[in-house]
Amino acid sequence: MNYPIWQIPEVGGSILIAIVAITHVFIAHLAVGGGLFLVLTERKGMKEKNEGIISYVKRHTKFFLLLTMVYGGMTGVGIWWVISLISPRGTSTLIHNYVFGWGTEWVFFIGEIVALLIYYYRFDKMDRKDHQKIGWLYFIFAWLSLFIINGIIGFMLTPGEWLETKDFWHGFFNPSFFPALFFRTAIAIMLAGLFALVTAIRTEDKDLKYNLINYSLKWLYLPFFVIIPTAFWYFSVIPEESKVNLLEFSNRVDINFYVLAISTIGILFLGLVFLLRRIPVLHYVAMVLLLATGLSWMGGFEYLREIARKPYVIYNYMYSNSILKSDVEKLNKEGFLKNSDWSKIKEVNKTNLVEAGKELFAFQCMSCHTYNGYNGIYKRTESLTERGIEALLTGLGKTNRYMPPFVGTEVERKALSAYLARDLHGRSIVEDKEIEVDKEEVSPSYFDSDSSKYALFAFNDLGMHCISDNDKFWSFLPPANSMLAQLIKRGEKPEIITEGVEIRFRAQEDYSNPSQYVDFWDYSEVVYGKKLDKNIGLKGASIEGEMHKDPNFDGFSVHAVPVTPYRKEGKFNPYPVFTIEAYSKESGELLATTKVVAPTSTEIGCRNCHSGDWRWNGKAGLSDETSTNILRAHDRINNTNLEERALNGEPMLCQSCHEDPALGTKGDVDRLNFSTAIHGFHAQYLAGTGVGACNLCHPSNPKGRSSCSRGYHDLIGLNCTDCHGNIEDHAISLLKMEEIKKKKSASKLLSTLEPTKVSSKSQVNPRMAWLNEPDCLSCHKGFDHTQESFNPDSFNKWAPGFTALYRNRTDGMGVMCVTCHGAPHAVYGGVNKYGENRDNLQPMQYQGISGPIGKENNCRICHTVDMKVSGHHKNMLKN
Repeated sequence: MNYPIWQIPEVGGSILIAIVAITHVFIAHLAVGGGLFLVLTERKGMKEKNEGIISYVKRHTKFFLLLTMVYGGMTGVGIWWVISLISPRGTSTLIHNYVFGWGTEWVFFIGEIVALLIYYYRFDKMDRKDHQKIGWLYFIFAWLSLFIINGIIGFMLTPGEWLETKDFWHGFFNPSFFPALFFRTAIAIMLAGLFALVTAIRTEDKDLKYNLINYSLKWLYLPFFVIIPTAFWYFSVIPEESKVNLLEFSNRVDINFYVLAISTIGILFLGLVFLLRRIPVLHYVAMVLLLATGLSWMGGFEYLREIARKPYVIYNYMYSNSILKSDVEKLNKEGFLKNSDWSKIKEVNKTNLVEAGKELFAFQCMSCHTYNGYNGIYKRTESLTERGIEALLTGLGKTNRYMPPFVGTEVERKALSAYLARDLHGRSIVEDKEIEVDKEEVSPSYFDSDSSKYALFAFNDLGMHCISDNDKFWSFLPPANSMLAQLIKRGEKPEIITEGVEIRFRAQEDYSNPSQYVDFWDYSEVVYGKKLDKNIGLKGASIEGEMHKDPNFDGFSVHAVPVTPYRKEGKFNPYPVFTIEAYSKESGELLATTKVVAPTSTEIGCRNCHSGDWRWNGKAGLSDETSTNILRAHDRINNTNLEERALNGEPMLCQSCHEDPALGTKGDVDRLNFSTAIHGFHAQYLAGTGVGACNLCHPSNPKGRSSCSRGYHDLIGLNCTDCHGNIEDHAISLLKMEEIKKKKSASKLLSTLEPTKVSSKSQVNPRMAWLNEPDCLSCHKGFDHTQESFNPDSFNKWAPGFTALYRNRTDGMGVMCVTCHGAPHAVYGGVNKYGENRDNLQPMQYQGISGPIGKENNCRICHTVDMKVSGHHKNMLKN
């Protein structure tokens, strides 16, 4: 922040560092091992009195001097030049903390230069034993340089106690010092053998040539007996988070593991080619390949070491974009740009939002990313909307812990999102305006309180059933609405009727052909394992038919009715009305009739972040673009091949891997259940957004086309978070249950979340999705309706199981709670935007007013007489 940043839009600083550093490190290790090779090979020639070997050593020394001193020296300076421009603060930290170390290393380096120059230029002009001493001095100086640099480089990955003490020696003799020293020394010796082969094959004397090849191969192969065990030792001392980065980072890490493994095999195999005497031309081919393989081996190792250090340039101290970890809290509060000496913008407002975002991108992103070149940000954000980019920035450093977090205020995060979306991708601003819908008033069914002998009640179990309506890519919710009914014979002592009657249902006429609008039936066999006839649901129900007696309560039910919100002439209405009728089985007489909404919506908001239009007439549904973007994100993060499978006609049901009580799937026992996976993952990106997080995904946005939270609770100002908690709270409760089941990913996701409803995660009660939900009595304690007892917050107070849920509970007389109060999320007394009383059809039918059945002492609906006792539950009679 106190330095300008060198911006290279298409190439990027990190690739320049990699190009210079990998070649330099390759040569620098040779400079150490090669020194030992020179002196021992010269000793071998002296001992064997073989002038050919001594002559070879002289030739090799010239090659060695030009490569290590000239090219190695230039690339060494190049590293300082590049890192000073790309990461000036990190470079400054290394210099200021290790001035004594660098000074010492430069003394050793001068010793190397002097010794090597004397060794070469006085090769045949001084006593051989004295010449050997100079050779040993060179190797000692070179290895001592490695000793010093190893301590400083190791400090960047494993600073150890330095983080607390800032002591030179604590940082220098860090936890990885000795394993890295032995590991790098062995690499140096291995590279000495590799480069020895380069000059050995140019020897004209064949006997001498193969003598040198055999000798060089020992230098090439034997170090691997040290390299392999010290690599495991090295890995064992790095921080746990670094191990996670290496083992779980992404397929980019996998590629470099493969590079390292294949390069190792390549080195061992190519070395054997030099033993082929009859085809000498292969030696030159093998030489080129061996050099390339050795360079890729070094590149693979150094890349993995860099990844292990992510998201830091100095582990747990300074992020890769040069922001100190200790400054993050201050900068998040005061603002990043305000505290940046080189930023032209200090305060962000609507007029400079995009320009401020460009500044933030330069300071926080360009140390690793380009615009559209290497590691380009364009490709990484092209499938996200502006809102999606903002969510991505919120989640940086959480699930993808190789990334540093975004640092700055909320408005600065919005500025960076705006810059990437509007300037880089050229997207227009999406206005947040309320959608107008076509209202359609529905008349309640007939009821005469004096002459009607029966009262029929029907209800939906969820208040809203969602459908993922692009099954050719993936699916998690089929068209499968459930309706339930209770028939009550009126009288002073009403009776619930379950025998001798037939309950029939039918949808409005223009909802009668759902297969015309969704592809569920085309893929039902692949996705759900059932080949279904058109317009037949997963449990055999159609759009009209007969309900069956339900074994779980005194009434009737039908499940998996395949109704959709799509209608003729391109209309969308997520509240189709069903007519429910009760007939006598004996006489066929119509006993009672009523109407009920079967709420169903495809307004699933994936596109709000993952881009794409609505699939169906620009109104709702998952488009191909949105569906594909989600599969690609899943494949990238989880190393799956879901997009490939979908394109090959094998779309997946999400719950085939992720357990889901709602669909009754078992999934993979080691994976998070579906609801936990969805909420636990997205909570990392949507934390701090309150009810907005719910509305982004669920069809609950009051400005949207569905507005599924539409009951009386919504009318008095309550929202999703009052019962379910904010997304952080909701996710924590689910994750804690999965953590009890020893699912590793649950602990990882939990570690980055903090609750908003309670003070600590330990206070959040674990729950299972769909089985442990908020209960009415969490707020309405003792069914008391007085304001003093009402506490509109039921988070963390879960129903103990499925049968205890509001939608499944009955009173002591067998009457369902929903019979009188309405479906969850749509309790009677609310307002539906498609028609004020569309959800209140039964209260309007039976008592002429919205609100619970029996409101204003309308007990005569069932009892035929006025009641003076609260029979169904306490405090139900109102004055």
